[in-house]
Amino acid sequence: MVPVMDRSKTPPDVLVLGEVLVELTARVPLREARTMRLSVSGDALNAAAAAAAAGASVALVTAVGDDELGERIVEFLASQGIDTSYVLRRDEPNGVYFAGAGGEFVYARKGSAASTLGPDDVAGAPWETAGAVVVSGITQALSASCAEAVDFAVGAARGHVVYDPNFRGRLTTHGAAREALRRVAPFAALVTPSCPDDTLALLDTDDAATAAATVRRWGAAAVAVTMGSRGLHLDSGERIPPAPISEVVDSTGAGDVLAGTTAARLALGDALPDALRRGVAAAARSLGSPGGTGWLAAAA
Repeated sequence: MVPVMDRSKTPPDVLVLGEVLVELTARVPLREARTMRLSVSGDALNAAAAAAAAGASVALVTAVGDDELGERIVEFLASQGIDTSYVLRRDEPNGVYFAGAGGEFVYARKGSAASTLGPDDVAGAPWETAGAVVVSGITQALSASCAEAVDFAVGAARGHVVYDPNFRGRLTTHGAAREALRRVAPFAALVTPSCPDDTLALLDTDDAATAAATVRRWGAAAVAVTMGSRGLHLDSGERIPPAPISEVVDSTGAGDVLAGTTAARLALGDALPDALRRGVAAAARSLGSPGGTGWLAAAA
């Protein structure tokens, strides 16, 4: 089923395309776990929630299972101020990941509802009128049809396209992810590769300046290479320092928060350096709480 766009409705400032995952978390290593906490996560959700927290109206374009867990996902999205008008319900199950102490992650997402998305499924979303669109390499890697959906979205977008390569070796190969980045780069207002993880895998370098220059040559309007505790390196040569961090509890989703916050501020009219500074500050806050959206509850 394709969502029908309500043209009487004000289009969102930010549209995010991607998968939402059921999250099962243990306080001990997974080999020892007997009980787990159930929540909702995923890079698209983290980015969408961050964009909403930054003051933008946000809609998430995805598909979830037509079951009780799908209901929980939709309810959680709504609780974060995210418009669910473009969330499809499918017979396929929701993707799941298991997280254990010490940074363990095990995914069960093959054949997930979101992985079935294709261009026809997302054509009803208002890509042309959104102020910003957020997509990632993870979404492209879910399936061939998801990669086509991302191509459609960025081709239709007229606002700021923010792209996080977010390389995941369990989902795709270096070569396929590099080609995915090259396809999106000419449409992107901003690309945010991480250094060294993304830059080594996709650009064969651990030098932020070299990585930024390469992505600019591929057609991106701007590149902000994230360097963890060293801040951001912009393709212009400018450096944005990291924001103060009192304690690092969990780095999960910090890059997603950066992308979502920056996209929101661009859609709301901020200049790129100012939007990125807001993104850096939000990403730093996210490090102080578990999960990709735990910082929102802490802030509230």
